[in-house]
Amino acid sequence: MDSAHHQLASQASTRRKSVFMEVGLVDEEQVRSERNPAPSIAKHAEPRHLRPRIVRFRSKNDVFEDKRATAQSDDDNWETDTESDEDDTFPRIQPRLNMVSQKVCRLGLFALVLALMLPILQICSISPQGVRAGVIPQTSIEPIVAQLGAREDSGSETQVCKRWAGQSAVVNGTLYMYGFRTSNDSQQKSNTWTNDFLSLDLTKSWQISSPSLTSLSKPSGPPAVSLGYLWNSHSSLYLYGGEFSEQPQKLPTANSLWEYKIASKEWVEHKNPKSSSGDHAEKAGQSIQRAAEGSGFSVPNLGRGWYFGGHQDFLTTKDWSNQVERIYLKSLLEFTYPGYSNEAVDDLKDGKKAGDDGVYRNITEGGLQNSGSFPERADGILVYIPGFGAEGTLIGVTGGDNDTLAQMNVIDVYDIANSTWYKQNTAGDTPKYRVNPCAVVAAAADGSSYNIYMYGGQSLQPAGNQEQYDDIWILSVPSFTWIEVKPDTSKSSSPPARAGHSCHVWDSQMIVLGGYTSKELACDSPGIYAFNLSSLGWSDQFTALTGDRALKAFNGKDDDEGNPLAQQANQRGFDHKAGLEGSYGYAVPNKVQEVIGGKETGGATLTAPVQTPTDGPYKSGTPITYTIPNGATVTQMVDSSNSAANRGNKIGAIVGGVLAGVFFLVAAYFAFCAWVYRKQVAIWKQHAAVVTARSNAEKSGTAGGTLLSSAVASSRKNSTERAQRDGLYTSGSATASAIRTSNERTGTSYTGAAGVAAGGVDALGRRSSIASSTDDLLDGQEPAFWGTRGVLLNPRRSLRVINRD
Repeated sequence: MDSAHHQLASQASTRRKSVFMEVGLVDEEQVRSERNPAPSIAKHAEPRHLRPRIVRFRSKNDVFEDKRATAQSDDDNWETDTESDEDDTFPRIQPRLNMVSQKVCRLGLFALVLALMLPILQICSISPQGVRAGVIPQTSIEPIVAQLGAREDSGSETQVCKRWAGQSAVVNGTLYMYGFRTSNDSQQKSNTWTNDFLSLDLTKSWQISSPSLTSLSKPSGPPAVSLGYLWNSHSSLYLYGGEFSEQPQKLPTANSLWEYKIASKEWVEHKNPKSSSGDHAEKAGQSIQRAAEGSGFSVPNLGRGWYFGGHQDFLTTKDWSNQVERIYLKSLLEFTYPGYSNEAVDDLKDGKKAGDDGVYRNITEGGLQNSGSFPERADGILVYIPGFGAEGTLIGVTGGDNDTLAQMNVIDVYDIANSTWYKQNTAGDTPKYRVNPCAVVAAAADGSSYNIYMYGGQSLQPAGNQEQYDDIWILSVPSFTWIEVKPDTSKSSSPPARAGHSCHVWDSQMIVLGGYTSKELACDSPGIYAFNLSSLGWSDQFTALTGDRALKAFNGKDDDEGNPLAQQANQRGFDHKAGLEGSYGYAVPNKVQEVIGGKETGGATLTAPVQTPTDGPYKSGTPITYTIPNGATVTQMVDSSNSAANRGNKIGAIVGGVLAGVFFLVAAYFAFCAWVYRKQVAIWKQHAAVVTARSNAEKSGTAGGTLLSSAVASSRKNSTERAQRDGLYTSGSATASAIRTSNERTGTSYTGAAGVAAGGVDALGRRSSIASSTDDLLDGQEPAFWGTRGVLLNPRRSLRVINRD
């Protein structure tokens, strides 16, 4: 690493505090005084069911409640009369055939309702709504904290309030997460450094509201650090760098490289690593020191990993004097994995391979690296672009120190094969200066463009009150053109602005892990998001395209199913000529096509930098191109018609349409039954009044009969047909009195309209409509909407009442 220049503390200038000590970049004097926690954002009694028809109406009709006491003495007589006549006066018209028909209708209705409801019971949610992040009130935080529980020494926490500044890597479809600073509530300001070890399965689809995180055992050896990097080969993880806890303060130990062997699930310590000499590098035998806040990248196909820039201070380096201020770096530390060769390293030339401890090279003098135009920096990003130069290039973007930020309109380019840094001007509108964003790269199917997606980050100033960003920019290479993205939020809203998060690409989707959010957001849980790199939209789920093919080895044949790196099907391989990991299914977005030309599978017309390079692989190099299957199409895309996600959306649309139709029919049926019920209740009340008036007429004689005649006449429908049906009489009193009716079966006779209304027979020997038709249909109980005899399940009887009224 760069040499440390010692200064007395009294002479040392103020240093920039680690960006995630709590809220961001601050001066040294504020380290102890400005660690403020993020504020919290804040029935009636059941009636008697009596057989007599008169008692039935008396017991339920509240209109005549005031007459209950007077009529109580007559109850026994009514009951006796009704029992003696055995309902001959008012026979119940319920033939057996009609009863069977009603039962069949009822069963049919039950079957219809069951058939309509079965799809609802069988359908599972395909894609619930995505996380709608926003200000979480204090009342919402308490259940989360209770759910987290106490830390367990044997397991890692999968559920936290926030996580940020961690280390992560993807190996063959599994995303590993190590360290990460975490908080379990909005007020927590200490004990945030962890050595939690988690994994996330990318071979299966999952919802962002419930990502399939797996808790792995906490390692006993590796330290709890943040802002380091997790290199990865095809079989191992390598934990490098990071800073130790500041609150409570924990001084760093001697530097060791910790390797996690995935197959055996064990951690191995490689103590006291030393540098090897090589091209543009420091001499051999120097101790490799720990650094933090740098940017890293792994290229397993080359068998190498890099760590660019960063800082060193008393929280990264053992025995660092408190008289020495923090230093920022511009060196590039290269690590060659065990079993790989590297012609730029003296010990690995001529095909020699690195031993079990790997080989380090500290590159400090490559091209412009030792010039004043190449500033020291931390909190930037580093990505890999294949196809240019003999082994591809590294692109360094953003970063800064206490006072300056790396330019966004001039990009640092590292030629891997020549170990040399170059500058490259960019075109298009440039993003705001920032630190701590994240970035991923996706390759066009034909290799004509590589698109760097940069997301989030934060400003450098003002100290203690930095602003987090949520914007997304694409730097399209080789044209080196910046393109601003306006994300599609139709499926899921944009996550809250953040910095210090990690990003990875798999199956052409960007997976975002954690991040430091604004003080107003109390919690960001689970804090894992998915962005579709092809459609430029946030998703409510991660969709696995490669699936278990990521677990199968690739033998180099075109028809082989293995695709452990989720590369484009025509770019599979394990050398520098292979395509990028995670690009499987990637389609160049329309927004990018408008700028660089071509179509979704590639064919860019801008194949060189818009701003002519002064030197380097993008001036003299020739990009690698790939043959697209069938000459035109990519085999599978997240948004294509044959993708699992799109099929799921189509099924969801069909199911949604069916459900909408079912709900409409059910609602229409309920509305119809409500109308029928209201009509039937009105008829029942009218009939109840007539029967009560009739009973009063029986007890009071002609006076009552006169009253009854008036009541009935006023209650009848004003219809000629109805008058003819109910009796052959006119409204004149003479005619009405001349017509006499008799009840031959009971010997009781009634005269005129009152007699007809009271249940007798008219001049043609017919019963009145009220006394026979309506009374028979309403015989049994008061109209009801629910129940086995209610309108909802037995509408036929109710309709008969309405039609015969």
